[in-house]
Amino acid sequence: MDYRRTHCCNELSKDEIGKIVNLSGWVHRRRDHGGLIFIDLRDRFGLTQLIFDPEISKKAHEVASSLRSEWVITAKGKVRARGEGLTNPKLETGEIEVEVETFEILSKAKTPPFSICDDKTETHEETRLKYRYLDIRRGDVLDKLLMRNKAMIVTRSFLNNEGFTEVTTPILGRSTPEGARDYLVPSRTYPGNFYSLPQSPQLFKQLLMVSGMDRYFQIANCFRDEDLRADRQPEFTQIDIEMSFAYPEDIQEIIHRFLKALFKECLNYDVPDTIPSMSYRDCMENYGTDRPDLRFKMPLVRVDAIAKDSDFTVFKEQLQSGGCVKALCVKGGAEISRKEIDRYTEFVGKFGLRGLGWMKMQEGGLASSIVKFFSDKQLKALEETLEAEKGDLLLFAAANESLVNQSLDHLRRLIARDRNLINPNAYEFLWVTDFPCFEWDAEEDRPQATHHPFTMPHPDDLELLEQDPLKVRSNAYDIIVNGYEVGGGSQRIHDFEIQRKVFQALKLDGEEVKEKFGFFTEALQYGTPPHLGIALGFDRLVMILTKTENIRDVIAFPKTQKASDLMMQCPSSVHRKQLDELEIQAEPKEISWI
Repeated sequence: MDYRRTHCCNELSKDEIGKIVNLSGWVHRRRDHGGLIFIDLRDRFGLTQLIFDPEISKKAHEVASSLRSEWVITAKGKVRARGEGLTNPKLETGEIEVEVETFEILSKAKTPPFSICDDKTETHEETRLKYRYLDIRRGDVLDKLLMRNKAMIVTRSFLNNEGFTEVTTPILGRSTPEGARDYLVPSRTYPGNFYSLPQSPQLFKQLLMVSGMDRYFQIANCFRDEDLRADRQPEFTQIDIEMSFAYPEDIQEIIHRFLKALFKECLNYDVPDTIPSMSYRDCMENYGTDRPDLRFKMPLVRVDAIAKDSDFTVFKEQLQSGGCVKALCVKGGAEISRKEIDRYTEFVGKFGLRGLGWMKMQEGGLASSIVKFFSDKQLKALEETLEAEKGDLLLFAAANESLVNQSLDHLRRLIARDRNLINPNAYEFLWVTDFPCFEWDAEEDRPQATHHPFTMPHPDDLELLEQDPLKVRSNAYDIIVNGYEVGGGSQRIHDFEIQRKVFQALKLDGEEVKEKFGFFTEALQYGTPPHLGIALGFDRLVMILTKTENIRDVIAFPKTQKASDLMMQCPSSVHRKQLDELEIQAEPKEISWI
């Protein structure tokens, strides 16, 4: 029997009544009503109800009684209207059914390890990853992959129309320091030497600007051996963009229009005509993070001056040791129980914060066990500074500034989720600028590049490169959506002398620079145009478009948080002969698979 389809399982309607059709797919459900057998046939497009009637085909009816879920069949029959009162408005094909005349079992299936019919059934993620092909078949992941495909088509179309040329850069390259550990690939031809998988195409795209490409893009596969979390994977996809003879406002305008096109095509959502901008310093001061979620308020408020004059020893000691005191005002939070406050205290303890101070705004003013350490004037100042109203809860953190920021950032997000402050249909966009060019690496006892060593310092801070590099701002910019950093970029260094000074600020000597970046610094000396770029996290964009918080949901075959593939059971050991060819001595550790 021919298994080619005349229609997919979502296409038939009253218009096809009386027609002979061929359908193929999976048995979704079987219902035996005595004389009649009903099969819901499924493909990736939808469902169609098949009816096996012994009066139409006794043979087909007999065989249909043996059908089980997830068997693959092909069926031929006539389309007819469903009986009165039997239509299903939830189905695209809910007004019709197909009388099966002949059909064939194309393949049988074992009982799946979890329900395919209901993708809402709770199943342990490790089981879903081990049987990823079945998990995709359930529908939810499949829908997200279809959205991913749509986003990829919009991306290529938009950038092509903007004059960007897609160029594929090498996967096997040289190991260069880019902030995370490299995945290394041993060379058989040159034993003892290694290729590196790209953390990004950073140097290649800059070399394309040196080559005169002018405008480049690539939907690039990237690899980073770093600690994972819900929005990270060891192999990920980014939209890589670079252009010559432009300033940051030029590429930001292009990205703004791209986001407009992407959200309109994928969600029919209109991105605002303007995207606000905030400096890195203001982000850290007001939100404790450089990727704030602006879908809800509740900023961090510094109260150092008030705390310093109080009699509360905990606050005063932290301030005297160079720390700070910041607070959150939780609107309507006075209803939060002491038990919940204890839970929040335990939560911030995971980040190293020793405790949370709290006060509740009641009819007569602020109340808690610590208000006795504050004068009436200081309590009034707290009310005004935090804009506290009756029924609000104030939460205080005192420690070094980095710890306070990290703790209150995560606490702010947790409270917002607990109190349903986040509109799931809202999208808030933000440009973050003026990042520090360098940060101190205590382990190496020297500065390191905050982004990468090819980022142009802010033009107003160039004179500080040699005097005080840690005060130098970079000409960099990140685009934030709903608290996710979905893209980051910068103006690049095109002047070799500035690049040399940056290397000096990083305490890299000439030999080290030559060893790691010699090919690149050589290219810079052959006439390099001013250029800049940005890399957008494609997986994170699709996460936002599909309203999931787990990056594994939008990747066909992802890794676990421990960077393992449960389906293929890798990483794995290899045959001794392969290691001998590479002249590698290794004793593989045994991995326990589910």
